[in-house]
Amino acid sequence: MRTLRDKRTHIFVALVLAALGIGIFLLLQKKEDTLPPPVTESEDVGPEHRVIGLSVEGREIEAYTFGNGATHLVFVGGIHGGYEWNSVLLAYKFIDYLETNQVPAHLTVSVIPSANPDGVYEVVGVEGRFGIADVPTRIQAVGTGRFNANKVDLNRNFDCKWKPNSMWRGAVVSAGSAAFSEPEAQAIRDFVLKYTPDAFIFWHSKANAVYASECEAGILPETLEIMTAYSSAAGYNAVKTFDAYEITGDAEGWLASKNIPAITVELQTHETIEWEKNLAGIKALFEHYQP
Repeated sequence: MRTLRDKRTHIFVALVLAALGIGIFLLLQKKEDTLPPPVTESEDVGPEHRVIGLSVEGREIEAYTFGNGATHLVFVGGIHGGYEWNSVLLAYKFIDYLETNQVPAHLTVSVIPSANPDGVYEVVGVEGRFGIADVPTRIQAVGTGRFNANKVDLNRNFDCKWKPNSMWRGAVVSAGSAAFSEPEAQAIRDFVLKYTPDAFIFWHSKANAVYASECEAGILPETLEIMTAYSSAAGYNAVKTFDAYEITGDAEGWLASKNIPAITVELQTHETIEWEKNLAGIKALFEHYQP
């Protein structure tokens, strides 16, 4: 009888433990059902924001990256700062567009809206993002805000045919103490070396044209293709070579020396962003890189 009683006791304990286990499982399952679903890599969680460097005066140089496709395109505004402030506004407009329109699956798109934030601040007087209402109605002197805080023309500070003095509109400008002497140029260089993008588009103003890039080895065939694609869609003139005066140390030329296609898109004025035209050019590049 004692042995039978022990068996019954063991069975009872086992049933109680089993019941407790089932109860705990159901309670945890109910709790999991009330939790929000985890975020997966395929969900759209907005752009990846990076600070890729600081200007001479310590202002952030930012990059916003959308998508995760195999082909990486980079768009850059404002390397000439406040003098070409509309190229910065165009870049911010493009960021707004990318936040509400999905990037094609085959692409990664990065936007560096202001490659010379000190030059922008000199004209606009606003840190970071600004609007059209922040821009003075009249810029006092030609070239105001074009250079960085060291008075260096950043688009003469890259390592392609670099010289300490270069030219802009017939005037001599400082290209820095050496190639990549300026932190803003270093930020672009380091971004390129880290991520090795497939193509670059620089927005400038105001020549109403799209220019190809080249260094000692000449123009890359792919550069001519994207120049033609963008200019045809946007309605800008296509120009293979800028020959108005000698340019040394430009960012686009340095990229060409790294076998990376780069084009310069020159807006028609210093005051407009010509959004519809440029969106057409952007979409043409998206289609050009369709696998």
